[in-house]
Amino acid sequence: MNERSERQNPSPQPPAPSPEGGEAAFLMAGGGTGGHIIPALAVACELRQRGHSAFFVGTEHGLESTLVPREGFPLELIQIGGLKRVGFRQRVVTLMQLPISTMYARRLLKSRRVAAVFSMGGYVAGPPVIAALVARVPVVVMEPNAVPGFTNRRIARYVRRALISFPETARYFPYGRTELTGLPVREEFFSVPPKPRGERFTVLITGGSQGSRTLNQAARQSWPLFRAAGLPVRIVHQSGHQGGPAACDELRAAFSESGLDGEVLPFIADMPAAFAEADLVVCRSGAGAVAELAAAGKPSILSPFPFAADQHQLRNAEAFVRAGAARLVEDREMTGEKLFATVARLAADPAGLERMGAAARSLAHPGAARRAAEVLEEVAHA
Repeated sequence: MNERSERQNPSPQPPAPSPEGGEAAFLMAGGGTGGHIIPALAVACELRQRGHSAFFVGTEHGLESTLVPREGFPLELIQIGGLKRVGFRQRVVTLMQLPISTMYARRLLKSRRVAAVFSMGGYVAGPPVIAALVARVPVVVMEPNAVPGFTNRRIARYVRRALISFPETARYFPYGRTELTGLPVREEFFSVPPKPRGERFTVLITGGSQGSRTLNQAARQSWPLFRAAGLPVRIVHQSGHQGGPAACDELRAAFSESGLDGEVLPFIADMPAAFAEADLVVCRSGAGAVAELAAAGKPSILSPFPFAADQHQLRNAEAFVRAGAARLVEDREMTGEKLFATVARLAADPAGLERMGAAARSLAHPGAARRAAEVLEEVAHA
């Protein structure tokens, strides 16, 4: 495992940081999903622009195996699995992998003379973070959810700094070590202007790149209701890859037969542009999704994924509801009737929608990647 990783990622040892500053090496921990990798890549790119070096630790099965090399960063491979929401056999395998991967991460810290570790959490972050804590290498975590994940909760008392997205998350970390930075989001979302009300009320429905079976079904059930009500609505629906291409084709054909204005797409490449055209967004409430809603200042109907670890999507949605930025419809309640009724009620209240959008915008945190890089420099040279 380790020999193969070293062959794939040959790189010279970077110099250790000096007290006066200068180039430093940073280990980026966290992988598996885009929610872990994409923000870490944004921070790594910022570090690179500042003259530092960064490398990632992940697995060959996670999304990092594709995204990290594409951005030109080294990727060191480890073998590790999850401990939560897995069967007994997987838990045993993970516990056997943990010490081996942690020892390998410890060697990486020493050979690459790592100045600090940046962690997005998740099981992939476990070994490098444990190794860093044992070696007394400073750890900076970015916790984008209202409730920290399993890894970040376990190491909370030991981290040097915690970069959070919700004020209520601060209570999980020692006093004085948190900073409200938000999650790195593409700059295009911050440039989305307020949308004036047009003749048609545009609803963007998306379950993310993978899609949501619940949202797909609820949307399909709602189409006859929108048609019967005569509501001047335009629906743009990203169906994702749930069920494969055939499922998307079937959904697209059914939408065409509904007679409604809009389109069903398997994937929307330019999501900021889709946000700009939308009066209302219907989506899940993962950390990335709510960060984009805040950056764009978009009112939303949030339907949390019910099997998210520690119910973090529900907690994210509840935080947006408390701020007045969203309406919450839990997965078990998300039907065509409920979707139609909630959209219709919001569409009839333009002033309320404007207030929701402003509330969402108040939760935005521009410059999150830049601030994370600054914090890493601070702890590296402390």
